[in-house]
Amino acid sequence: MSGMEIERKFMVRGNSYRQLAYASDRIKQGYICSGHGRTVRVRLRGGRGYLTIKGPSLDGGLSRYEFEKEITPDEAEQLFRLCEPGIIDKTRYLVKSGQHTFEVDEFYGENEGLVMAEVELSAPDEPYEKPVFIGKEVTGDRRFYNSHLRVNPFSAWGKTLSEEYR
Repeated sequence: MSGMEIERKFMVRGNSYRQLAYASDRIKQGYICSGHGRTVRVRLRGGRGYLTIKGPSLDGGLSRYEFEKEITPDEAEQLFRLCEPGIIDKTRYLVKSGQHTFEVDEFYGENEGLVMAEVELSAPDEPYEKPVFIGKEVTGDRRFYNSHLRVNPFSAWGKTLSEEYR
């Protein structure tokens, strides 16, 4: 898959997303390189491997170019050896809301306590139905990019700041 990715990101309130989810997968991901808004990511999800290249964010973080290629799980494991320090570990829950699917990520390790949701859109102004668990929008806030969380984990944000986003 490749092309322009348009998505909005939100904080999540409560844990009702778990009961509303129709599927979930554990995800392990690392970054071969990240800088200047560009990333090369390797991911294992549900026993499948992926290599993803993302360009810098546009439109205040609403859209960015994305290229993704499925690779074998063994290739993914080999590529993890090339990754920068800091692995992202999370469970992704898929929740249907209207015509869209919200991806809810529950983080572990140093990002424990952080739960975010995102929805992919076909246009920046496309309407969507927010599920009841959707909280504050954080689209474009770089602190919530996974590539940022691996080096500046949620647990290090300090009590006041992290409580603001819980």
